[in-house]
Amino acid sequence: MAEPRPRLILASASPRRLDLLASVGITPDAVEPTDIDESEIPGELPGPLAQRLALEKASAHSDGDAFILAADTVVGVGRRVLPKAETETQARACLALLSGRNHRVYTAIALRTPDGELTARLVETKVKLKRLSERELESYIASGEWRGKAGGYGIQGRAGAFVISLIGSYTGVVGLPMYETVNLLAGRGYPVTEAQNEVQNP
Repeated sequence: MAEPRPRLILASASPRRLDLLASVGITPDAVEPTDIDESEIPGELPGPLAQRLALEKASAHSDGDAFILAADTVVGVGRRVLPKAETETQARACLALLSGRNHRVYTAIALRTPDGELTARLVETKVKLKRLSERELESYIASGEWRGKAGGYGIQGRAGAFVISLIGSYTGVVGLPMYETVNLLAGRGYPVTEAQNEVQNP
């Protein structure tokens, strides 16, 4: 008799990450975000911040018998970390800074295996937005799509029309770099193909 497939828990409340996993045929057994302090350490750079937070989220989960997948996305302009916008003022400030210039989006994924092994991958993507007119900025603010988004925008929505160029991982900018995620899962022993087959043949 075949051994049951190990459980996979997505330690994130982001519906976008859940949708991205579903797009490649992977459905977590549970979605259980972990609550950690996401404050940056003074002087911490955007990439290392994303990786540290992803590792802390995976480590903080209490289920020791499952694969725990966590992620964090940080938008950076040079050494500066942009916030996950929660107010219109924050979103305006982020978009005004990003308007017409390049920035980098760092998404880190972390995986904790049932035997406690912890591994992380950091994916960096270079993005350039068009110069936004006042009308475009105000229209986007009114849409509310910026709320809770790193850097004050979500590329999978209306802000996708602002993107002039992208070098790197589109899904990483959305919130979960799929090539790296699937390969990390498979490389650490999670039966990706079997999980996909279960979705195709329930």
